[in-house]
Amino acid sequence: MDVGCGDGLLARKLAGRAKHVTGIDKSPHMIACARESAVGHPQLTFVEGDFLTAELPGAEYDFVCSVTTIHHMDFETALVHMRELLRPGGTLVVVGLAREASVTEWAALIAAAPIVRITKVLRRARGPQGMPVADPQVSYGQVRAAARRLLPGVRYRRHVLRRYSLTWEKPAR
Repeated sequence: MDVGCGDGLLARKLAGRAKHVTGIDKSPHMIACARESAVGHPQLTFVEGDFLTAELPGAEYDFVCSVTTIHHMDFETALVHMRELLRPGGTLVVVGLAREASVTEWAALIAAAPIVRITKVLRRARGPQGMPVADPQVSYGQVRAAARRLLPGVRYRRHVLRRYSLTWEKPAR
């Protein structure tokens, strides 16, 4: 399951390693792009809808991921829902955006900005056209604390560009 699949790029890459991949996104434009690019790939399914309210089968997915999407939702509610969708032994990976809440965090962002900008220019990096954008509301500390409470044993890492990652394996029964 790719939560907030956007134009389906990650879902298409995952389809090379999985029998079936479901992508979900709230944006009708993004889902239309994902479906268009998935023509001829029967192992891909794209659902247009709100991840938090959509009818999805529980405890059925081997892998659930979300890349720079969880900040568009209530963080804890989304994390719990992703956890519930995993089968025992399944893996959850979240790459999210957080906001700076301390002088140290702001200093790290400012120090990394020139390198990040140069790298983006050299790689000609850009997001999919029409992708919804939102500022993160949850700080790094809030993300780390909630993830540790909701996902015992989670691996938390902080990255540049306001990003962090969470990796968690649901205990086998």
